[in-house]
Amino acid sequence: MKILGIDPGTSRIGFGLIETDGLPGQDLIGQGGLRLISYGTIEAKEKTLLGKIGGATAQFKKLIAELKPDYAAIEKIFFAKNQKTAMAVAQARGALLSILLEKEIPLMEFSPTEVKSQVAGYGLADKKGVAKIVKMILKLEELPGYDDASDALAIAIAAANQRRLLTRKIV
Repeated sequence: MKILGIDPGTSRIGFGLIETDGLPGQDLIGQGGLRLISYGTIEAKEKTLLGKIGGATAQFKKLIAELKPDYAAIEKIFFAKNQKTAMAVAQARGALLSILLEKEIPLMEFSPTEVKSQVAGYGLADKKGVAKIVKMILKLEELPGYDDASDALAIAIAAANQRRLLTRKIV
């Protein structure tokens, strides 16, 4: 199963696609059952918010067509310091959700704290700590690029772990 993690934003959207090779209920993270397929960022160069959302969603549609994920996970909006920024990110996130729903891709949502807890075991872990654990889980020497991409991979890993927990058979 291919799982796409998405870190939404207005100027930059992080994405990370991983593949699980285990059976439902199997310990994927502990057994190394996750494999990196692709990761990166979609960058919107347009000047206006609507232009950025339009440009980013067009690129996102192409990405979905290329990567063909079986499942997706997206980060919830979880900040209130700057309401204007929060509203803009929420609008961009809504456009991404619309595309995923249109393509009928099953979806999970996680708060940043939930992702950090699932991946690093600590809900207040910093970005560098989460990126380090992502590299360890995916057996990567390096993870170059923006934090948005490593955050998206962490979201995909959290989704893989959550799916494993939800499908585990109770004996």
